[in-house]
Amino acid sequence: MTTMQAVQISKFGGPEVLQTADVPVPVPGPDQVLVKLDVAGVNYSDTNWRDGLRGGRPPMINGAEGAGIVAGLGAKVRGIREGDRIAYWNPAIGSYATYAVCPAFRIVQLPDDMDFEIGAALMLQGLTAHYLIRSTFEVSDGHSILFHAGAGGVGQVAIQLAKAQGARVLVTVGSDEKAAFATGIGADAAILYDQVNFADAAREVTGGEGVHVVYDSVGAATWEGSLRALRTRGMAVYYGNASGPIPEVDLSMLAQMGSLSVARTALKDHVRDAAEIEWRSRELFDLWRDGKMKISIGKIYPLSQAGRAHADLQARRTMGKLLLKPGS
Repeated sequence: MTTMQAVQISKFGGPEVLQTADVPVPVPGPDQVLVKLDVAGVNYSDTNWRDGLRGGRPPMINGAEGAGIVAGLGAKVRGIREGDRIAYWNPAIGSYATYAVCPAFRIVQLPDDMDFEIGAALMLQGLTAHYLIRSTFEVSDGHSILFHAGAGGVGQVAIQLAKAQGARVLVTVGSDEKAAFATGIGADAAILYDQVNFADAAREVTGGEGVHVVYDSVGAATWEGSLRALRTRGMAVYYGNASGPIPEVDLSMLAQMGSLSVARTALKDHVRDAAEIEWRSRELFDLWRDGKMKISIGKIYPLSQAGRAHADLQARRTMGKLLLKPGS
């Protein structure tokens, strides 16, 4: 096969700019692997590529993660074979397609009993939850945390990972249905941010003290409330800006609010080599195998409906992991 179906960003804009096209099958470079995709993951960062916030020059294929079968190997690749069942996250994008190439060091071998859908769900979103909970602020027994967007793809992994570490987990959600989802997988409290002041609610749940850490991917709409939800010497971890970027902040306010700390993080700096990717993915896989990590696949769309998936995601109509299915 020399051509394949792919979804390209035809120009920067809304979901409507995602267009299906027949394009050449990519050829793996010396250190790359060619993957025949069973599923491609949909993530909020994909909307930033589509909007033009991450640069690039259209037309270009969107999507940074997927799972499937190894279909080809570069000349320098070792330890991976054609036919292997794998998943990956690749920040170079190109995964809304039938085939994609990925650097070999980013390839993760899937357990025999794990399907492609779960494997893909534990890549960008799973690895993100892992570095947040296990590295940026290492959650342990006795900690209280607040995680925004608790019913999303990152949220569902973070809730269960933090509970496995012994934490008390509070989340914010946008509906009663999402609250039930979050508490159903282990969250101790789900705060409906449209109905109450989430910072006040978090303090009430913690007896007025506040939480040890807040994980915030929302940005402009929540950054200040996230600081107010913290206890003395707490930490706010910002790892996204779904509602827009955080404004410039006078750092002296952190001292005035209780000697607070802040971090602004990115996944790319926490999966820098094969060993780190292996460690993070294996911890997630082990939790899944032991029944301590249940992954909800919110919806699987045909590849050609990538625009609809983006629209649903940005309208907050989704829960769990969203996937695209090539060939459907």
